[in-house]
Parts: sequence; structure tokens; C-alpha cells
Amino acid sequence: MKIGLDAVPKPLMEVLAQLPDSYLVGGCVRDLMLGLKPSDYDTEVFGVTYEGLQKKLERFGNAEMVGSSFGTLKLWRPGEKKEFDFALPRQEVKRDRGHKGFEVIHRGDITMRDAAIRRDFTMNALYLNPRTGEVIDHFNGISDLQQRKLRHVSDAFKEDPLRVLRGMRFISRFDMTADPETVELCRSIKDTFKELPKPRLWGEWVRWALQSVRPSSGLKFLQETEWLKHFPELAGLVGISQDPVHHPEGDAFTHTCHVCDALAETPEWQQAPIERKAALMFAAVSHDFGKAVSTVLENGRIISHGHEETGLPLAESFLNSIDAPNEIREVVAPLVRYHMVRNPKPDDRWVRRMAIKVAPATLQELATLITADHFGRPPKPRIVPVEAAKMRERAQELKVDQQAPKPMLQGRHLIARGMKPGPRMGEVLKAAFEAQINGEFADEQGAGKWLAAQLQPQTSAKYPNEIS
Repeated sequence: MKIGLDAVPKPLMEVLAQLPDSYLVGGCVRDLMLGLKPSDYDTEVFGVTYEGLQKKLERFGNAEMVGSSFGTLKLWRPGEKKEFDFALPRQEVKRDRGHKGFEVIHRGDITMRDAAIRRDFTMNALYLNPRTGEVIDHFNGISDLQQRKLRHVSDAFKEDPLRVLRGMRFISRFDMTADPETVELCRSIKDTFKELPKPRLWGEWVRWALQSVRPSSGLKFLQETEWLKHFPELAGLVGISQDPVHHPEGDAFTHTCHVCDALAETPEWQQAPIERKAALMFAAVSHDFGKAVSTVLENGRIISHGHEETGLPLAESFLNSIDAPNEIREVVAPLVRYHMVRNPKPDDRWVRRMAIKVAPATLQELATLITADHFGRPPKPRIVPVEAAKMRERAQELKVDQQAPKPMLQGRHLIARGMKPGPRMGEVLKAAFEAQINGEFADEQGAGKWLAAQLQPQTSAKYPNEIS
């Protein structure tokens, strides 16, 4: 099979043309076959030593050793901002437990098939001849990719348990189905999860959060492989019944899967900055954790009163277990806390206060999560909740949809009027912000008049009404 090479950067192609035994490999080949633009290009060069490869590459630019144990060099070409990776083919032999317990062997006589067999999934074991466009496939990866089937290459897969989480994100990113034998292999190594350090977990989870087309596919893969147990906050949703009138889709885990999928389809999520995109997806996966501890049967009805509150420590526990950074946690927490808020008649004061309460998340993000939550209830129709739409609309008009309101009056304004720093200044500033939120003034001129009124009779005649 041959594919076009137009997407491969020309500076890289110029180098590859001069290295007759060099081949593109892995994710970049997969992406090119899918018509996607690869973020990175990995190259393997056969029939050469590490030192010999460095000498060949130095003809084109600066070739820096990444580490002889990995047989990898990075090439920077003059005038180019992006570096390219070149590696010797290698094999990995498991010598000890843990992700560092591998012996890496790289030598000139390793065949392409022997190098490919160390890779995780068949779609990532494809090689591409950059001089001919021919895709070299040793393990039926082309067919698996065309059929959207996730299948492991060999039993060497189980030597690195992180590959199960890689499978989770690949399935979600490419909307794939796992081969039954791959599922069984993942299940057989579920107890090796403890070998994985948290930073590696975060690397896979954040990619799931950012790249998923159908996030639910990866969550269900974890359930099928029995790896869901390693994330007890998420596993706790399985089997938690919901009111069938409001949630005909099934249990709380099924609902969460639908909510994540609905979020991934919204333009607001797709167009969000990368860090907020991740936070929104983690809010979606965490929003109903509290149902596991708050769901009861009352007068014949299934209710989960207060689950947004009881879910807060569970969301924090989940994010901690995957090593999520603070900037993610700080946004997720208020979204979980307020995802049930509803006000059919949101006045300006309420909207401003909600913008403050939900910070550092935004009302735009809260409305997006509420909408995804509402959409995640098939076969109910996908109708944007009126309350969320009104909140978003009014927040946009008040210019607090993207950030909480900030105090117009600052200490410097009071100092300019003769007030000295101290408890009294703090009281005035607090009252000023409260008045601002209540709509008593909306600009600097109004703030000046409000302040003058507060300071009468001592200073109103002496100082003008402007606060500049």
C-alpha cells in the first residue's frame, strides 16, 4: 500500500532522501493514513551504529544525543524551529518490575519486524518508506486501522501496563473497538497497575481529555478490562440507579459516559483553550461522583439530593490519583459544585454573584457543562436547558461570561481621597464591591459618586467624584 507524502515536512524529507535505510514509524504513519497532520515524526534508521548515525545527521545540522541507552538523536536544521527524532531500531527486554525495569538493546542487525514487534498496537507498528510512499505492515495494522480495531502486536504488550491506558485514549480518540484478545490480555495484567507512577497516569488521562472524539469508548474499555477498579470514584458510579423519568439512559456510569460524549461534540469545548478544554472534560467525568454516596430511595423515587456537594471530595480524590495539576483541580471543583444550579429568572445581581462563586471557572464553562449534562440522557431530545441559556445570555451582556467581575474601587482610589490604609479602608472596599455586584454603579464615574456619598460629610466637598 502506498500513501502520499505531501504532509511530511520538506526539511525532513531532504534528510530522509539521503538516508536510504531510514523509515518513518509509529504514530506519524498512522496519522498520515488517517489523513491527519502528525504532531511529531519518528524515524528509525537501520544498518548503522549510533555514532555513525550522528555523523550522517551532522551533515544536515546539529545532531544532539538524547541518550545512547535509547539510541536516539535529535536533529536541528539551520533556520528550522522544530527538531526531528532519529532512532536506531531497538528491542526491549523486561528485567525487573516497574516502568524502568527494561533493558534496551539497539544494534545494526535488528530487523524491521523485530523492531516492530516491541510496539504496543498494530496500527502503531507501521513503517513508511519516505522515498517510495510504501507502507510496510508486518502485523496486519493497515486492516485493523481501516476497521477501527485496536489490537496488540504481541505478548510483549504486557511488559508495560501503561499500554492499557494508551489503549483507553486511542479507542476514544479514533472511536475504535478493542479486539477481544487484547481486552483479555489487559485484564490479565490489571494487578500491575501499581507499577505505574502518577506522572505517567496523568500523561495518558490528559490526552484522553483533550483528544477524545468519543470519550465514553475509553471509559467503557477500562470497565471491560477491569481497570476501572483502579479509579474507584469512577467505578463507584457503576450500578447506581437513577430516576428513570429524568434519566432513562441507565445508571450513573452510563449517564457520565453520555455527558462526556455530549461535551466532546459542543463547539464551546472544541474551541476552548487547551487547559480549559481538559478541565471541562474532567468536570464532565467527575460531576456526578457524589451520586455513589447520595443516592437513596425516598417515597418510591430515586433521588440524589446534595450529590454536587458530596462529589467534591471524590472529584479531588480522583484528580489527585491521576496527578492532575492544581490549575485543573481549581477549575473542576466549582463546576462540580454548581452543575445543578438553576435559576429561571437570573437577574444581574444573581449572575454577577454566580460568576464570582464559580471562579476560576467561568459561567460560559458552567453553562456548557450544564448543557452537556442535559444532553447526556438519551433518548431524551437534546434541548439546551432554558436556565443555562438565560444565564449564558445575561452573563455575556454583563461581560462576566468569561471571567468574574473585578472590583472597580481599589485602595489607591481611597488613598487619593485622603484615607489611610487600615480596617476602615477594608470595610469601604468590601462595601464598594458589594454595591458594584448589586448594580449600584457600573462604571468609574458611578463608582466615584458612590464613594463620595459614603465618605460624606468629611471628604465629599474636598474631593471630586472621579476615581482616576
